[in-house]
Amino acid sequence: MTTLYDAPAEEVIEALTETLTEESAIEEPDWLQFTKTGVDRELSPEQEDFWTRRAASVLRKVAVDGPVGVNSLQTEYGGAKQGSTRYRVRPRQKSDASGNIIRTVLQQLEEAGYVEIAEGEGRQVTPEGHSLLDETAAEVIESLDDPALERYAQ
Repeated sequence: MTTLYDAPAEEVIEALTETLTEESAIEEPDWLQFTKTGVDRELSPEQEDFWTRRAASVLRKVAVDGPVGVNSLQTEYGGAKQGSTRYRVRPRQKSDASGNIIRTVLQQLEEAGYVEIAEGEGRQVTPEGHSLLDETAAEVIESLDDPALERYAQ
């Protein structure tokens, strides 16, 4: 049986984005056009499907690393501060991603039934979420023409 660990992450996220868009389980909030994805950014996201792509990525990340909280996901999606990469005189400094974006995505995934709150440890993926991820990974493996991945196809 194919699991989400067998398929390439980028392809799984891409296919999961399409699935979440078709289901319309995740809705882009009105304030997204005015917000940045982190303190280290200057502009709001420019991708058309940013919200569903981030939701798919967060769902996969919770499934792989779960149970996780908003703080650990902020660290994961963060980047380098602008001032620390400009002249390279001092060590690089990390900046966290926007907690509001991650928190809202997790809440929407909870309402859709893919994520649930773990006891005092953050959030974890529900069995429905795992089955969605595994089915998506199986579809991705079947669609790829990589001979190394043939052993995972059923």
